[in-house]
Amino acid sequence: MITSFILRALEGRIVMTVAVLAAVALAIPASNLLLSPDSALHVPTYAMSLMGKYLCYALLALALDLVWGYCGILSLGHGAFFALGGYAMGMYLMRQIGSRGVYGNPLLPDFMVFLNWKELPWFWHGFDMFWFAMLMVVVVPGLLAFVFGWFAFRSRVNGVYLSIITQAMTYALMLSFFRNDMGFGGNNGLTDYKEILGFSVQADGTRAVLFALSALMLALCLVLASAITRSKFGKVLVGVRDAESRVRFLGFRVENIKLFTFVVSAMMAGIAGALFVPQVGIINPGEFAPANSIEVVVWTAVGGRGTLIGPIIGAVLVNGGKSFFTGAFPELWLYALGALFIGVTLFLPKGIVGTVQSVLAARRAVKAAAGRDASENDDRAPSQVQAAE
Repeated sequence: MITSFILRALEGRIVMTVAVLAAVALAIPASNLLLSPDSALHVPTYAMSLMGKYLCYALLALALDLVWGYCGILSLGHGAFFALGGYAMGMYLMRQIGSRGVYGNPLLPDFMVFLNWKELPWFWHGFDMFWFAMLMVVVVPGLLAFVFGWFAFRSRVNGVYLSIITQAMTYALMLSFFRNDMGFGGNNGLTDYKEILGFSVQADGTRAVLFALSALMLALCLVLASAITRSKFGKVLVGVRDAESRVRFLGFRVENIKLFTFVVSAMMAGIAGALFVPQVGIINPGEFAPANSIEVVVWTAVGGRGTLIGPIIGAVLVNGGKSFFTGAFPELWLYALGALFIGVTLFLPKGIVGTVQSVLAARRAVKAAAGRDASENDDRAPSQVQAAE
């Protein structure tokens, strides 16, 4: 059953993308670790970490595409799930510092000592174990998505109202995490990490492994999303997006379909946040900002909503452009981002990948029509000859 589920996902474009991601997961770390810094093919560590960050953003965009592109749920709060996954990883990394912190406390992180905390809060217990932290990376975002979706979807909140509520959710979390008494570092967040699983976070080898894991996890989640969307459940999912009332009339529990997809998407976003934190070196409440979630929508729209591969391309291209323009033309970057979104909305409403697919489909239709005309002409030719005789 699992094999058939996976095989359904492996259509041409997905296989090609997974192969590219697997090649990138091997080639970039090998270039960084094995080639001399003087080599033209050497990838510096900072560039590898930057590309790793792009891959994490691509995974976040893929998570959003699953609910927006295929289920019609425009979430403006996916940054919250991303940030929660990041905080789970950050808490594990903070527990690994131990007595090597500024204040030398073997149990309390530095910010807690500075704020005169006397003991470790209950919700920090267990984060000294890697397996528990990784479990929380998916459980916490998934649980929040389940509780939120349970009430929202059963109340039949749809459209712009649902989008506003998701944005309010991430904004409320941002304000909460800014408070010092929440126990998450307040405005400064969690930073100054030392090691992960006994390996230095700053070491080139660790950075290379984190990059490779980001690429491979993106490939794995792409296969999972493709398997979901290409299954019978995926057909119903698209039906919910296009004609929710008809799907209800056919007897499907639409709220359960939405809830399942929303929870899976939130877990994927949490994984993206967990991979993002050790490569960037910090997690703070700014990751909850509603503007971050809106940017994810832009990446998805630019690449192509409802295509799975499009959001990956859109996230990499937009963030690559952001890195370039913020360095070359820092005062123009926001204008460029706005112009990009407006231009895509007006001239490429299906995004890059969606437009390419439409053009290719139109060409195939023209060729098929030409083939049919030629076949009909060939069939008519003998009858015309017989009539002439």
